[in-house]
Amino acid sequence: MSNMLEKQKEIIKHFGISAWAVANRTSVYVMMAIIVIIGLISYTSMPKESFPEVKQPTIFINTPYPGNSPIDMENLVSRPIEKEINTIDGLKKLTSTSIQDFSIIVAEFELDNPTAEVLQEVKDAVDRAKADLPSDLPVDPSISELNFSDMPVMNVNLSGNYSQNKLKEFAELLQDKFESLPEVSAADISGLTEEEVEISINRVKMESLEISLNDVENAIKGENITMSGGDIKSIEGSDITRRNVRIDGEFDDYRDILNVIIKNEFQNIVYLRDIGTVKFGQKEPTSFARLDQNPVIALDIKKKSGANLINAAEGIQKIVAEAQKGSLPKDLEVTITNDQSKNTKNMVSNLENSIIMGVLLVVIVLVFFLGLRNSLFVGIAIPLSMLMGIAILNFGGNTLNMMVLFSLILALGMLVDNGIVVVENIYRLRGEGKSPADASNEGVGEVATAIIASTATTVAAFVPLLFWKDLMGEFMKFLPITLIIVLSSSLFVALLVNPVLAADWMKTGKIEKSKSKTFWIFMAIASVLAVLFLLSGDLALMGGLFITGVLFSILNRFVFTPGGNYFMANVMPRLESGYANIASYALKGWRPVWFFIATLFLMVGSIVFFVNSGAPIVFFPDGEPKYVNVYIESPLGTDIVKTNEITKKLEKRIAAAIEPNKAIVEAVLAQVGEKTADPNAGVQSGSSPNKGRITVSFLEYQKRVFLTDVSTFDIMADIKEACKDFPEAELTFAKDAVGPPVGKPINVEIKGEDYLTLIEEVEKIKKKMEDANIPGVDQLKTDLELGKPMLEITIDREAARRFGLSTMQIASTLRTALLGKEITKYKDGEDDYEVQLRFQENYRYNLENLLNTVITFRNMATGKISQVPISAVTSIDYNSTYGTVKRRDLDRVITIFSEVEAGGNANEIVGKFKELLGDHEMKEGYTFKFTGEQEEQSSSTDFLVGAMMLAVFIIFLIIVTQFNSVVGPIIIMFSVLFSTIGVFLGFGVFKMPFSIMMSGIGIISLAGVVVNNAIVLIDYTNLLRKRKRAELGLTDEDRLPEDIVLSTIIDGGRTRLRPVLLTAITTVLGLIPLATGLNINFYTLLTKFDPEFYMGGDNASFWGPMAWTVIFGLIFATFLTLIIVPVMYWLSDKASVKIARLFK
Repeated sequence: MSNMLEKQKEIIKHFGISAWAVANRTSVYVMMAIIVIIGLISYTSMPKESFPEVKQPTIFINTPYPGNSPIDMENLVSRPIEKEINTIDGLKKLTSTSIQDFSIIVAEFELDNPTAEVLQEVKDAVDRAKADLPSDLPVDPSISELNFSDMPVMNVNLSGNYSQNKLKEFAELLQDKFESLPEVSAADISGLTEEEVEISINRVKMESLEISLNDVENAIKGENITMSGGDIKSIEGSDITRRNVRIDGEFDDYRDILNVIIKNEFQNIVYLRDIGTVKFGQKEPTSFARLDQNPVIALDIKKKSGANLINAAEGIQKIVAEAQKGSLPKDLEVTITNDQSKNTKNMVSNLENSIIMGVLLVVIVLVFFLGLRNSLFVGIAIPLSMLMGIAILNFGGNTLNMMVLFSLILALGMLVDNGIVVVENIYRLRGEGKSPADASNEGVGEVATAIIASTATTVAAFVPLLFWKDLMGEFMKFLPITLIIVLSSSLFVALLVNPVLAADWMKTGKIEKSKSKTFWIFMAIASVLAVLFLLSGDLALMGGLFITGVLFSILNRFVFTPGGNYFMANVMPRLESGYANIASYALKGWRPVWFFIATLFLMVGSIVFFVNSGAPIVFFPDGEPKYVNVYIESPLGTDIVKTNEITKKLEKRIAAAIEPNKAIVEAVLAQVGEKTADPNAGVQSGSSPNKGRITVSFLEYQKRVFLTDVSTFDIMADIKEACKDFPEAELTFAKDAVGPPVGKPINVEIKGEDYLTLIEEVEKIKKKMEDANIPGVDQLKTDLELGKPMLEITIDREAARRFGLSTMQIASTLRTALLGKEITKYKDGEDDYEVQLRFQENYRYNLENLLNTVITFRNMATGKISQVPISAVTSIDYNSTYGTVKRRDLDRVITIFSEVEAGGNANEIVGKFKELLGDHEMKEGYTFKFTGEQEEQSSSTDFLVGAMMLAVFIIFLIIVTQFNSVVGPIIIMFSVLFSTIGVFLGFGVFKMPFSIMMSGIGIISLAGVVVNNAIVLIDYTNLLRKRKRAELGLTDEDRLPEDIVLSTIIDGGRTRLRPVLLTAITTVLGLIPLATGLNINFYTLLTKFDPEFYMGGDNASFWGPMAWTVIFGLIFATFLTLIIVPVMYWLSDKASVKIARLFK
């Protein structure tokens, strides 16, 4: 008898740290206060921004070389630099784009290469390449790293009836103030046309006086100079002073250039004014910008790395408001666009409201199972765990960005799981008559190892995501980091805080109403205070809180308390009894086998059903457009002024199309020449005079939803309709991309060396794709730019030699005459302006005049001045060239691409194209490959599959360690596998888009969540079996009778029914706001009695697939845990008995 008692004592578990907490409750309360204070301080001080700062080792090499065609830029600049960069270790991808006058090379390295190191290696490679670069490059190649913090977080736009110089003054005034803010690194002014001093030469006069362009250049250079003359000694008695001698000969006024002597022979003085003019003005425009059809100058605000975006935005807005009241004229329009702080504020607000909603939902559900007071013990885990997590993230140097914020929201429902298991078990033991301290100690002790293991498995599911080594992984890694931290924090709260609160404050049994008179006196006092606070205005929030307290107290007295009592007295016993009956039915005879086989068939059937359901499979979830871009491409060679006129026509059409819904349009920005590139079409730089872009930006969803029920997809369709039948330019319509840039949804790269052959291969593939006429394809295009008009001037070397001319003399004369040449700088105060030398316009843009230009030079053989017309040593040919030449990994490449029409599925379309081109034969040395979004999708899919497998192995290892057996872990792993039945059925039935990225992460998350209840159930069943052995005096080697094993399985399930249901319900409820976009603004609800309620939005479309994956899977997994897990447990036990008999 004494041995039996000893064994039973051993089975009564205590958990050391929890027992210490119960014995030292004051320390725990102090610890809670410290966590709350540090957490709140961290939350308020933590830098807030839209996107996480990602360090990607990508280096840009930009090289201008004016006057050269794309082919020349490729051969003279791009190839030599590529050749050297290609030798650097760790290079992932090397691309180049050669356009007129400019070469852009992008070297992307593997993520494990430090950016500073590869930047230096690229600089060294470019230095080695300089020997092969043209000697007359105006500047060395510019080398810079990709830095996401250099991207503007806000644009401040200035427009009005003012000259550009006046707008520039206003912009510079604001620029100085903006850059004084501690959070702002730069406020760059864009939209300005630069100014210069232009020397325009009359060709005829210059030639008649036997003067060359070189003579003009050398004369002006010689007059505009500042030079040090050394030091001079000044001796005065015994004092010797050294004075620096500075010779200042710079022009004080640009008009002084007119008086420069160009030639002085035989007392015949020729001034510049005799052969040309000088003017100060704007350069030829390379870009135009308009906001709502009005010319605009913008300040692009860039935030310092790690600075608080919201503080920066508020500082900018304050400066603008003060300037509008003071230094800026009233009729100057100042608008702010692209304000990323709005998204951040909305996300922070969503987080706060979701936490409040999560606590309320958890408390409302738990109140029926445990009562109001006990449910608050569990609910406290949400804010406490979040504050702990935020403090740890802050100390780790992280920012509060989109990924962190929504990871916290995603964790809402999971944070209470451990607390539910602990508090419910303590509640059950208190109901059995245990003292508060004993119930707390034993309640935690019974489940401590189980919840530690379950938390470890949940965390383990996210660990593989930390090793995602590409741009997508760099963005997504904040999800596992945040979840690991807050879930570990929730375990801390469950093991230390919940037992202490339960020991001091838990009540069990039927909850009695408080005395009626006292209750109503308190309600009356609280109501009066609420009215007074609301009337005060400034303290409206306090009034709202008091009203909420009054309403909640009344609800608790008349709804929650009686409802909870009824539920616990009548509903819960019936649920437990009903469950026991179902479990008994499922565990009889051959039924466990049939249940298991049926589940296997259901698994296969769910996959088949999903595949054939028509549910779209997408890479990233797609939401309503926040921006609509109209990309304009007029024929190559179109002058920028003409492109600007074309863009103006389209602006008018778009303005008419959006007029009915103007209330939700934030701005319409038109750009011509610069900043016109599609970010998903690769890196582009320099000016593109034949290209433009119109961007229509909308108000954020939470504002749009209260103004109209029109979708921005509909407005995008209206814009398309308004712009159709526009023959002057080729138009492409695209919405803003979701997530990091991954390229076009349909993207085929064709590689090869010979450009003409490459073009032929591209045309064959493009025609084949077009002839297939696959639905959903917007418009197949290529990035090949053909037909740029070119005038090719060929030098007759023999004739040039006879006249004593070199090719360089001819080429440089033509270049200076036409393009112009910077010969010096003119300084005006702190500003420097280029001094450009060129022919007057009537000589510059007249081909006959240009070719009749006479080259004046001194013949070295005779010593006399010679003059030779360019037409005498050249011939001309009208031709065309390419607009761009692109290369990837040292091969020339042309890309066929297309957007997908609204409602189209990129995966299905690309699958059909792959099948179509599967047998397509290419010439030797030429290949094609599907890239863009598909390339990223393939890489991400491979990683997620690997991450899932690794997570399963880690989870399995943890469970094996806990149970010291493989049977229980195998059962639990089957439950994880079977949980995907709910995912496939849910997405198939509702035909929701299945996102490879977000749903894939959701399945990994689901794996970690599903195991929790299964672990707790099996662990508790094992505990019951140990107790039965102790009661019967059996050893561990002795087997329990079959009927007792069956009863322990049923009793274990019945006992764990309540926590299993609670954890499932609370997790699902916690994810519902994220899945549906359910939003309630509790601040405005309390202060203005306006909840600003809406559903949907950008966040729901992005995070919804992940949330729905967990919801669908968890709902089905709850059934698995309660029925199929006991079935598998029973089958495995019977199998182990039979195996043991075989080996006896």
